[in-house]
Amino acid sequence: MQKIGIPGSPEEAVAGRPRRTANTLFWAALIPTAATVGGFVSQYPYGMLWVGVLIVLAAAAAGPIVAGSVWQRAGAATLVGFAVFALGLFAGSNLNETYLKQLGESTGAVVVEAGERVNVKGDVRHFCRVLDDAGSRAELGDIQNCHGQFATGRRVVLFKDRLGGLDPWIEATDNRAADPVGLGITAGLYALTAATLLYAGQRRR
Repeated sequence: MQKIGIPGSPEEAVAGRPRRTANTLFWAALIPTAATVGGFVSQYPYGMLWVGVLIVLAAAAAGPIVAGSVWQRAGAATLVGFAVFALGLFAGSNLNETYLKQLGESTGAVVVEAGERVNVKGDVRHFCRVLDDAGSRAELGDIQNCHGQFATGRRVVLFKDRLGGLDPWIEATDNRAADPVGLGITAGLYALTAATLLYAGQRRR
């Protein structure tokens, strides 16, 4: 004779655990991964900045809604919201640098002009106009590691995307070592977001 579980009974709770765990793992993987992807996409030119920002904003909204409204864990929802925003910010720059340094093509270049601009909001934006050894010109900004540290006439190295999607990354030397601090922060924020969602999902009310 088949035993039918009564709602709220221990049998029903045991039967629902695998589904709850799968649902929790889904959100714990989706939210930080979406924020990471959004941060990296925002590094691409031609308006992709806004696409990446929208992906990060969607992840930052979905995470707190799931943890706070659905799972009723307000503290976890707040922590996830802040962590997702920070993850999108750090992941973009660090993954961009790591990808171009590890897989990009390096070439010498000269800074033909360096300076800064002030936009209508009063924000300062640095720029570096460079001429590489092949005769190609490019204008780089803060996203490409031009923060005012390169003077006009300075000899630099550009790491170029072999696929041609990303703008070059500018460095003083041909050092391909990744930034351990930046990657550590990115990995830590990813783990924090995932772990918080895992906890909230398993402790949902």
